[in-house]
Amino acid sequence: MINHLGIIADGNRRWAKEQGLPTFEGHRKGLDTLEKTVDLVAAEGVKYLTFYVFSTENWGRNSTEVSFIMSLIKNRILGYAKELKEKNLRFIVLGTKDRLNPKLVSFLEQAEKITEDCTGMTVSFCFNYGGEQEIADAAKIAAREGEITPKTIRKHLYHPEIPNLDMVVRTSGEERISGFMLWRSSYAEFMFIKKYFPDLSAKDIKKIIEEYNNRNRRFGK
Repeated sequence: MINHLGIIADGNRRWAKEQGLPTFEGHRKGLDTLEKTVDLVAAEGVKYLTFYVFSTENWGRNSTEVSFIMSLIKNRILGYAKELKEKNLRFIVLGTKDRLNPKLVSFLEQAEKITEDCTGMTVSFCFNYGGEQEIADAAKIAAREGEITPKTIRKHLYHPEIPNLDMVVRTSGEERISGFMLWRSSYAEFMFIKKYFPDLSAKDIKKIIEEYNNRNRRFGK
């Protein structure tokens, strides 16, 4: 069984364009799909589920679009955290606070606090996240402590209690990881799905689980 599943939630904007809708609606629909996906994956017995929501490179997008994404998260995160708590699901954020509105940072921290005692699946948002930046930040701390090794870097990753990825799925047909959890994905299996993230379904989740179970993981042996 997959212990840690990562999903690069890609294709919201292209989905909206093909539907003849504004870009904003693609992001709104994507968040709806994300919430449904959490329930579907939790039902499969997965312990950790991480979404790539917003990268540090995404700041280069249209400022109006970026502002909408930030407002969308800010307006929905506390209510969603309460829903997760009712389902005994834990919520955490991996990323930096740089450039984020202090009010949004406060809401994200409150969301983590609301669910901190939950013992079910952990739902992680890679938000304002960069894989290279995460490793650099961990290496800086390790250097201050006097020793840079794989062990000390791993110790100082964002939320180091989160285990390595078993499976990484990217939607939209793109076949790259775009800096997603570079350290934790070193021995992950990869699966690329052509459909856009807003169209991800329960059937797709079943296929992901089945695909993983049919693979032979050798870890270099």
